[in-house]
Amino acid sequence: MIAVDDPEAADVRELLQRHLAFARKVTPPGHVHALEIPGLKDVAVTFYSARSNGRLLAVAALRRLDASHAEVKSMHTSEAARGRGVGEALVRHLLATAEQEGYRRVSLETGTMDAFAPARRLYERIGFQACEPFGDYTANPHSTCMRIDL
Repeated sequence: MIAVDDPEAADVRELLQRHLAFARKVTPPGHVHALEIPGLKDVAVTFYSARSNGRLLAVAALRRLDASHAEVKSMHTSEAARGRGVGEALVRHLLATAEQEGYRRVSLETGTMDAFAPARRLYERIGFQACEPFGDYTANPHSTCMRIDL
């Protein structure tokens, strides 16, 4: 089940800590753009989780950039749930929600390192395409930006 969740819930906090540790391990300093809990509690952000029988499988957030543009943030699937379609279901839920809320475009930033290849493949499979940096992101060898028009 995918639903709005609290980034401060104990199991969510633990998965977010793993997400940040992973990002910091494989990404050069200054290029980790994952939101920490305070950022996920911002009024412009809606935080979601995917659970099965109460067990946390994945998390992601949708951040409002403007009236027509949103961003996927802090997407992470637990190791135990990888390869089971949970991440894809969560991203598709975010896109459906974005469309219902009137957004015309959803963008994201992810790493260019090999460790992020599965995420890039997932986003491409769903229909995201490479794009120019948006918001505060810059063109650099460590980041790639992607977008999908709704």
